[in-house]
Amino acid sequence: MSGNSGMLGGLGAACYRHRWLTVVIWIAGVACLITLWLQFGAAADNSFTGSDPGQALLNEHFAAQSGDTLTLAIRSADKITSPEVQARVTRALVPFRAAPHVTGVSQLNVAADGHIGYVSVQFNIQGSDIPGSEATALIHDARAASGNGVTFSLGGDVVDLAETPYGGPSNGIGVGAAAIVLLIAFGSLLAMGLPIATALLGIGSGLSLIALLGHVFPAPSFSPIVAALIGLGVGVDYALFIVTRFRQELRGVPGGRPPGPAQRSELQAGAQAEQAVVTAMRTAGRAVLTAGTTVVIGMLGLLVLRQTLLNGVAIAAAATVAMTVLASLTLLPALLGFTGLRLARPSRLNTFLARRVFRGARTPVRSAEKKVHPAERWARVVQGHPVLAAVLAAAVIVILAVPALSIKLSMPDESAQARGTMGYASYATMAQGFGPGFDAPLIVAAKVTPAGRPALDSLRVSIEGTPGIAEVTPPVISRDGQAALMIAYPTTGEQDAATNALVNRLEDRVLPRSGLTAYLTGPNAANVSFTNLIGERLPLLIGVVVALSLVLLLVVFRSVVIAVKAALMNLLSVCAAYGVLTAVTQWGWLGHVFGFPEKMPVTTWVPVFLFVILFGLSMDYEVFLLSKIREEYDRLGDSSLAVGRGLAATARVISAAAAIMVVVFLSFDLTPDVSVKQIGLGLAAAVLVDATVVRLVLVPAVMELLGQANWWLPGWLDRLLPAAPARRAEALGADEPPAVTSAGTR
Repeated sequence: MSGNSGMLGGLGAACYRHRWLTVVIWIAGVACLITLWLQFGAAADNSFTGSDPGQALLNEHFAAQSGDTLTLAIRSADKITSPEVQARVTRALVPFRAAPHVTGVSQLNVAADGHIGYVSVQFNIQGSDIPGSEATALIHDARAASGNGVTFSLGGDVVDLAETPYGGPSNGIGVGAAAIVLLIAFGSLLAMGLPIATALLGIGSGLSLIALLGHVFPAPSFSPIVAALIGLGVGVDYALFIVTRFRQELRGVPGGRPPGPAQRSELQAGAQAEQAVVTAMRTAGRAVLTAGTTVVIGMLGLLVLRQTLLNGVAIAAAATVAMTVLASLTLLPALLGFTGLRLARPSRLNTFLARRVFRGARTPVRSAEKKVHPAERWARVVQGHPVLAAVLAAAVIVILAVPALSIKLSMPDESAQARGTMGYASYATMAQGFGPGFDAPLIVAAKVTPAGRPALDSLRVSIEGTPGIAEVTPPVISRDGQAALMIAYPTTGEQDAATNALVNRLEDRVLPRSGLTAYLTGPNAANVSFTNLIGERLPLLIGVVVALSLVLLLVVFRSVVIAVKAALMNLLSVCAAYGVLTAVTQWGWLGHVFGFPEKMPVTTWVPVFLFVILFGLSMDYEVFLLSKIREEYDRLGDSSLAVGRGLAATARVISAAAAIMVVVFLSFDLTPDVSVKQIGLGLAAAVLVDATVVRLVLVPAVMELLGQANWWLPGWLDRLLPAAPARRAEALGADEPPAVTSAGTR
């Protein structure tokens, strides 16, 4: 790693000296990528079905019925069978029959009470290909037809996407929130703007690459917003550490105190500014490279699931994070070259906050000998009572993680749509009139021959006799007579665990015994298959990500104990996030506060996605904290003293970095999509727990208890690993703490 440190220092110096060229290359490069994105970007693909032989059979033999289907629900105060209401329905269907991609409208179906009915609107293309303008026009037509006791409501995935599109104000609010935290942390508008500018250019290039790579790795619609917010969080954090270290070097002393007159004259000569960039890149830059690599490794871990759209999500997020790291290591040093000596000057805002807010206006000024850094006081508490600190921290994490034991996974249906939307109105109407299972139809596609008709009828009887089935439509034979389809409606809704069990029972027992080549297909069956795939391959995913991260940590910190402990601590943060997510979404605790309209299961793919993101992000704080501890240990040779000084030195900057991540991830909850909300909530909860309970309490307490054993590395393993990192000071940009003894006292 010493070679990497030297290389990063040289890279920083080159970008500093050629700052105009570096900035121009970045701006021109991002502009070109955005232009290519707008001209040749791939369309989103929201299908999680992957390779589906049943859907392929329908596409081949039922081309007109192979597209998406919308449901026009009808609720009437009078009987729908009355002539007046029938005439209203006929007039309402006129614009639907004339829509560009509609191939047909089914006959009117009426519920037993006579006041609720529906018609199905069949498209010849998949939902992801239906233009948003066409869906919006049909929604408008349904609203225009309503009134005078009759209400028309249109439901389906296309409607949901048109009413609650991915995105919204979250990106802008995330940037604004990060700017506020940076302003408080730095007390300088200039210092605040550098991380924001670096992150935005990194994200812009990353999002452009996502759209272009979509031709090879199709990605769902939510990928850009998730990748952008992750990129914003890590990009601002990485730049925060580099800028903070740069400011300290400019001020001429490790503790970050203002330089004296002699030092100012040296700064004005410009030599110290360039050296500050080199040192910041060798130290904080190396930690950024390590942390960013772990995030990319975590995201690419999704590839082991071998699921097309998750591959797209993994590539999208990894590309964005990689570009933000590249921006931090090249663009940021160039931008620092334009700041001159201004970042070395004490900030009036910081002075005001220190004197009036944090210390209080009436607090008497203590002598320099009696001043104690708050982080040092905290280090003393943790080191003085390591057993109590470890037990209390572990108890908090266990309490937060307990709800995860009852986690239920399912893809969200229209019951999770925001109240007041047409999609939810359609769901509520159909559930009342035809039962909750109407929203979870299971399509049976089968190959048939004229001699196989009796077997087809027998299959329908077997499906109808399966517990949990409410109704099965009569088989429909294709025009060429080679395929048939029928629809089975469960008695339970899509998010009910009984529906998942029903799908597995049909696929494992009923269809194989039919004597036909039959498949269970459609969105709901595909969602269950996807859930099964996640359960089968999740252990492999966890093993691959943890193993690669362990290898990276071994190389960086030269300690088996540190690497294993880091992996275990990261898993604890992930478990706590799962518990918080389950309690809020599934149990409904504070659900409305975070924008969840009702209790709902956790979206099937969210825990997997959270794991790979969180395992990488958690390594950020682990690397930042342990880099300082390792530096102190290399310098002092005392593990206890190194832990105390490392914690005191990094507490402030880790807290600021975590605050940025939390506010950015909470902005996910401003998006209308419940799955994206769940990602934001889980990420925010995990980062908050990780940066406080884990990094500032549990990690130092456990390291204090382990003592010199923290740095155990067998000789044979030491010889296998690359050369050890250079024993140089590599502070990550935090105030230099006063001396702390191994017991936590002076």
